[in-house]
Amino acid sequence: MRSQGHVHFIRISSRAQMIAAGAVVALTLGWLGSMGTMAFLRLHDAAQHAALLDREAQVAKAEDRVENYRDHIHEVESDLAQRQKFIERTVKAYIGDLPRTARSGETVSDSDAEADKTIKKVSLAVPEASGLARLEARQLTFVEGLTRYADRRSEDVATKLRKLGLNPRAMMGSAIGSGREAQGGPLDRLSTGSDGSLDPRFARLGASLARLDALENGLASLPQIAPTRTSRISSTFGFRRDPFTGGGAFHAGIDFPAPIGTPIFAAAQGRVTYAGPRSGYGNCVEIDHGNGLVTRYGHLSKWSVRVGEKVTTGERIAAMGSTGRSTGSHLHFEVRVNGQAVNPRPFLEAVAHVHEEG
Repeated sequence: MRSQGHVHFIRISSRAQMIAAGAVVALTLGWLGSMGTMAFLRLHDAAQHAALLDREAQVAKAEDRVENYRDHIHEVESDLAQRQKFIERTVKAYIGDLPRTARSGETVSDSDAEADKTIKKVSLAVPEASGLARLEARQLTFVEGLTRYADRRSEDVATKLRKLGLNPRAMMGSAIGSGREAQGGPLDRLSTGSDGSLDPRFARLGASLARLDALENGLASLPQIAPTRTSRISSTFGFRRDPFTGGGAFHAGIDFPAPIGTPIFAAAQGRVTYAGPRSGYGNCVEIDHGNGLVTRYGHLSKWSVRVGEKVTTGERIAAMGSTGRSTGSHLHFEVRVNGQAVNPRPFLEAVAHVHEEG
């Protein structure tokens, strides 16, 4: 530094220079940071604004769709009517025409007259919903027809069960009782109302279908197949001349003769309650089919099931033999209802007829 002809020297140490340089760098970075923050905030605000505009556009589109739905309500009604028509055609193809009128003694409702009044009232109060009112009336008519069909089918099955000496009410009570043992699953309401209430006509249909299901489940427990493939019968049910004494005696079953080892099958589904030797029967298997019905298989050479085991209709359970009080290889087949021996032949014949007519 020059002053009045004199030169003065100022020395700055390297440490001071580094501090000064660091300060300059810090100030520069601070300025750049503040500028970056301002730019980020501006971009963030712009992004939020863009997102808000996008959401507003989506809301507008949803409102447009709702408005479009309102404008095309008649097309929706038409689609629902076509679906109902398809359901009715499908039922007709597999079941036939559903009964439209009630028989004497039937308790199914008939909503046709009341439905006409409802359609008129809805058409006056809410004209755009008249089509839906007509569709509802059509569905209720369909439900009532299906209920009549289920009731009549149930009565046909019940009539044949009575002829076999079985009590349909007891059979239904047994099925309902077994259904109460353990139940559960997700709740899937049929009604979308806040109180979950169900139209009584749908509830009536549910009760009729439950009755039909119980009776048909009982029907599945009846002897449905011959216990052996042989069609020959050497002794029928009822009174006969005893093969050992020659005197009159009561024969509690049907005898099917065939060679030793011929397969023996369960005549219906059930649970094995006895398997082993029994006086007069030789080796014997007994199956409980529920509702007081039991089948018994005697004179076996061997058996392949154990007590407590569940068997299905047609499952092999034993082999034919001549054990016990027997004059030769054959199967002694019995059907018992509430402990009383009954003729097995009507069971094997009647069940096939029930399925054909049902």
